[in-house]
Amino acid sequence: MILKNITKNTILARDLKETKSISDQLLGLLKKSNPKSLLFKTRFGIHTFGLKKSIDVVILDQGLKVVKLKRSLKPNSFFFWNPKYKLVIELPAGTINKTKTTQGCYFTLNLV
Repeated sequence: MILKNITKNTILARDLKETKSISDQLLGLLKKSNPKSLLFKTRFGIHTFGLKKSIDVVILDQGLKVVKLKRSLKPNSFFFWNPKYKLVIELPAGTINKTKTTQGCYFTLNLV
């Protein structure tokens, strides 16, 4: 999938993969076969235990609006948000800054 910030007219990911299984959700970016960017649904928070590099994290509401973000979440960390939001995007560190993504931006998801 392609993830586009329509507010800033920038592309965040061309290889966004939606996790379909519990295994994919639990292992996320730890699996070597995974792309650089993931979309999944979870509430409360995520962890980066086992990751070797920092990641950017974007939390979206049902209308695909950014409600919270975290730049360069370091390995072996936690990140929490309001549990009413469950759409999570994990991206390579630096993506948020490069694409000028801020809270309140709207996204689109397009199948390739």
